[in-house]
Amino acid sequence: MSLKGSISSENLVLPVSDPPKGQDPYAPDDKLFKGSAFTKRGAFAALSYMSCAVLLVMFNKAALSSYRFQSANVITLLQMVCSCCFLYLLRRWRMISFSANESLLISDNSTKFVSLKTLKHTLPLSGAYLFYMLVTMESVRGVNVPMYTTLRRTTVVFTMFVEFVLVGQRYTRSVIFSVGLIVFGAFVAGARDFSFDAYGYAVVFMSNIATAIYLATIARIGKTSGLNSFGLMWCNGIICGPVLLIWTFVRGDLKTTLNFPYLFSPGFIVILLFSCILAFFLNYCIFLNTTLNSAVTQTICGNLKDLFTIGLGWIIFGGLPFDVWNVIGQCLGFTGSGLYAYYKLIGK
Repeated sequence: MSLKGSISSENLVLPVSDPPKGQDPYAPDDKLFKGSAFTKRGAFAALSYMSCAVLLVMFNKAALSSYRFQSANVITLLQMVCSCCFLYLLRRWRMISFSANESLLISDNSTKFVSLKTLKHTLPLSGAYLFYMLVTMESVRGVNVPMYTTLRRTTVVFTMFVEFVLVGQRYTRSVIFSVGLIVFGAFVAGARDFSFDAYGYAVVFMSNIATAIYLATIARIGKTSGLNSFGLMWCNGIICGPVLLIWTFVRGDLKTTLNFPYLFSPGFIVILLFSCILAFFLNYCIFLNTTLNSAVTQTICGNLKDLFTIGLGWIIFGGLPFDVWNVIGQCLGFTGSGLYAYYKLIGK
């Protein structure tokens, strides 16, 4: 039997956001248990995102702090280029598809995987990503770390508002209570560092809005474009990659990187390699989690993984001073995230 004849859409190596053709995405067999609002694939996406996010932070921290590499934009560019290369190879080897109805038996002479019309449809997603990336990088300059963490935790409120405006999404009192507990815990955690900086606060809140728009756009474009998680990543990468390349060139980041003394150090190269691999899986999990679950669930997962990031970072890198209010606030935020997950599990 030939290779082409033996390959079907059921042989995908990685799960995608679309269910198999003809299958109800909310079929009872796919639920974690009766009455649950989470599907098995949705729970897998959420847990995978948190695992990849924690590990990626550790590798990025090693590159930026341990090796004192100053060009974070170049790391982002490398991660995006590697993601596009991975997607190209996986699609060329017929291991994945970019949409639910796409045949894996493409011609070897095919030069494109997504039509120009579909690519244009994803332009809002790429614009939202670039806006989110640029504002987020600027947001860390104007406020201290505890206050930055505090203000960023309020992203979930902005996400709920944007989802309500874009798709009319409404939430139960249980979900609203759990979100309120997360925000309250965030302000308790940063209470000792509540120094006011108008510009810094404005940029951080703008970053929150950008994050909310980006996640909500993923959810919306993912359901209207016909693309699965891989397709969304591909379109986002080939549109944003050239823009980010120009940005790093104009800012002088590429020149700084070429003059970096540890550029060809084996340890630094290994860290960059793992960072790029984890970034690919992280972006995949973000798209998968947001399209399978919701933008709010993705934001809550981001809050929940912060606890593990802080704990693991303190164990590996140290340097985190103890403060009782910070601990109380982190516990409240963790409790709120746990309640949200519980309410989603039981279908409230």
